[in-house]
Amino acid sequence: IDIHTHQPAPISAADFVRIVEGMDRNNLRILVNNSGATGERLRQALDAIRSSPHRDRMVQFASVDFSSVGPGWGRKAAQQLEADIKAGAVGLGEISKALGLRYRTTDGTRLRVDDPELDPIWETCGRLGVPVLIHTAEPQEFFEPIDYQNERWLELALYPDRPYPAGEFPRFEELMEERNRMFRKHPKTTFIAAHFAYHANDLARMAKLFDEMPNVYTEVGAILAELGRQPRAAHAFFVKFQDRILFGKDSFQPEEYPYF
Repeated sequence: IDIHTHQPAPISAADFVRIVEGMDRNNLRILVNNSGATGERLRQALDAIRSSPHRDRMVQFASVDFSSVGPGWGRKAAQQLEADIKAGAVGLGEISKALGLRYRTTDGTRLRVDDPELDPIWETCGRLGVPVLIHTAEPQEFFEPIDYQNERWLELALYPDRPYPAGEFPRFEELMEERNRMFRKHPKTTFIAAHFAYHANDLARMAKLFDEMPNVYTEVGAILAELGRQPRAAHAFFVKFQDRILFGKDSFQPEEYPYF
């Protein structure tokens, strides 16, 4: 099962065939489409899967629009989410890194990951027993000065959209604290912290998160390079927490999918 993939929603019959061919070559049984949808678009996405001869090879997550959060937003958004789940969505995600970094409330302030107005969303997922895949922040180095102490300085210098400079964005630790408060506040909700929660470079910290929050899982999309330089520690970690780590690739359109 690939828990973290992004495919068109709705997906075309031709794209679905190409994806399934790649899945078969790589011994993958099911893809979870985290290109979430809501309302009519979700119904179209679900219909595209259900009408396909490959309908047992993909499941669809719902989505929530955080672009206009204000008083009373949470209750209405939770009602729509519940309708989407009853329509056939099996989870919520991917919650974008924009939550915490870029979204603003209706009064212009930064929308925090643990904003109380979002609580009805997480509570609904817990009550209905569906997981939330959430991407919070980016690699820690993206928030640090671009100098020779930053091991990803070349990447940050070459790709100017990747740094998050101080003064313009919250700091990495601030985002981690917000996320973890939200995890703790909703212990009955299953959260999948995307990209190893951005702690693949600090497995002791990831182990502490797992130990303190049994409702949290993770996946391995886009972090294998960090695990590869600590193979013994990573092996021990995967053995110990094998029931908390999911496979995910964080792939996007079919032509970018790794199975072709």
